[in-house]
Amino acid sequence: MTEGVVDVDGVEHKAENNTWIIGDDEEVIVVDPARDAEAIFSKVGEREILAVVCTHGLADHVGAAIEVAARDEAVVALHTKDRRLWRETWTETWPDIEMEDEGLFGVADVELEVIATPGVTQGGVSLYCEALGVVFSGKTLLADGPGKLGGEYPALADQLTSIGERLFTLPHKTRVLPAHGEETTIGDLERHFDDWISGSLLRAPGEEPVTDAGPLSDGTRAAGIKINLDED
Repeated sequence: MTEGVVDVDGVEHKAENNTWIIGDDEEVIVVDPARDAEAIFSKVGEREILAVVCTHGLADHVGAAIEVAARDEAVVALHTKDRRLWRETWTETWPDIEMEDEGLFGVADVELEVIATPGVTQGGVSLYCEALGVVFSGKTLLADGPGKLGGEYPALADQLTSIGERLFTLPHKTRVLPAHGEETTIGDLERHFDDWISGSLLRAPGEEPVTDAGPLSDGTRAAGIKINLDED
């Protein structure tokens, strides 16, 4: 975990970032290399870094990507829809791999499956490892709910769709390892989902739910949220 300041539309916010290292005694994959390459190297030790995988392109999560990858000539992976965000940090280079939904990364005899989970950013992804029973949820899903950017939900409908349709289909015991904060499990978070889609995330503390919107066929009308964005 590293600490620093993030600038969102000219306003500085303090942030703590998690970097995850998956591997064995010989090789690793680094997920979301934040600001401090040396801190990451101290955890990796002499193991070979095979790849640096960025769950999204925000500056505080890719800030050490190039330096970490360069040590062992590892590849850097990012979803193509976050290339613009990447360019805000790294103006003279591009990631080596443009990730796609259902892509796979292998390390230490396990596989990490790419799950497209847009929301906070258009190219946000999560990485699911069935063998380890974990999902690296990036900024899409945190221990206290959907992730924010500068205290706001930039695309809450998309984010809730990603969470409901992609992440909450995983086994309840799956550990959720996010880009910020403490870990939790899918089962612990899923029980809050109905509240989220009924508007609790957008209400001020103590504010009562909307009661005059009529029957809610999918539990989302009060918040203006459409869970399946592909529906007509």
